[in-house]
Amino acid sequence: MKTITVNPKTVSRKWKLVDAADKPMGRVASEVARLLMGKHKAIYSPNVDTGDFVVVINAEKVAVSGNKALQKQYFHHTGHIAGERWINFADLLAKNPTAPLEAAIWGMLPHSALGHKMIKKLKIFAGAEHPFAAQKPEVVEL
Repeated sequence: MKTITVNPKTVSRKWKLVDAADKPMGRVASEVARLLMGKHKAIYSPNVDTGDFVVVINAEKVAVSGNKALQKQYFHHTGHIAGERWINFADLLAKNPTAPLEAAIWGMLPHSALGHKMIKKLKIFAGAEHPFAAQKPEVVEL
């Protein structure tokens, strides 16, 4: 019995399409992170990027439950003294419709050089249109 080791050159990547309209943000983010890491494949290895390309459409219509639209806060720092900036979910969604979902997905990926390679395979669009029809992405139902 031979042990198969995964090589980045031998990994075949497919394109997946996820529609986030009216779906809970956490469920969409966890499924997309799973596809980006390649955990749905039998050849998954934690030290090799075995994941697929993922196109997410309708990111502006993602759902959050309860009062999260007003209570959930996103933080960033300007780099200057006293440069803390906070913005709630509703305001961030109005300013940049893809940012909340991208932040949720990034939080579920490894925060390393490998995670940076994985996040580059993610394409998020606010509306239903996307320029990746030529790749014939497979629709993933959540």
